[in-house]
Amino acid sequence: MVLGLLLPAEARALPPPGIVNRNSVWLGLIGWTAALLQNGINRRPAFRSGVHRQLLFLSVGWFVGYHVTKLVNYKTAKMDKEMMDYMQHHPGDFPEVERKTFAEILENFHPIR
Repeated sequence: MVLGLLLPAEARALPPPGIVNRNSVWLGLIGWTAALLQNGINRRPAFRSGVHRQLLFLSVGWFVGYHVTKLVNYKTAKMDKEMMDYMQHHPGDFPEVERKTFAEILENFHPIR
């Protein structure tokens, strides 16, 4: 797990992302497209030749996308944790927001005669 080395040990406490996620799908498609482009550049039939390479590129892209998702999830969880800690230690910095209805915001309507 080469990309797992980028994550600290505390990232293992997070739930794993789904196998099918946005980054995996996009990077898998990019890998498959790279194999098709390589076939086209080498003047081979794009879809029929090198199917094993197409599957390899697709699976490598999927793997990288999965671990990129894990990294993104860790970074956002870390940022959320730091923000919650700050908000708990500095309660006076965040005053309560006054709630208004939409009717209170709008001005009264007076048609022109």
